[in-house]
Amino acid sequence: MQLTFSIDDYIANELNQVSNELNEKKDKIVEKALSFYFDYLDEKIADKRLKDLETNKETLIDANDVFKELGI
Repeated sequence: MQLTFSIDDYIANELNQVSNELNEKKDKIVEKALSFYFDYLDEKIADKRLKDLETNKETLIDANDVFKELGI
């Protein structure tokens, strides 16, 4: 899939420098960077959900209830 977007000049310059230094395509560097960042965000989301459970903003549903509702 091809995407088009704008980035800050500072980030673009840094991307160019890293690309040249590592002799790696910019799209691959961006892809790897986003993958790392999404892993970080997954952790932040998990922490938020845990905090929401601890503060009763969210509740757990028993797995047996879910299975029963789904007919499993």
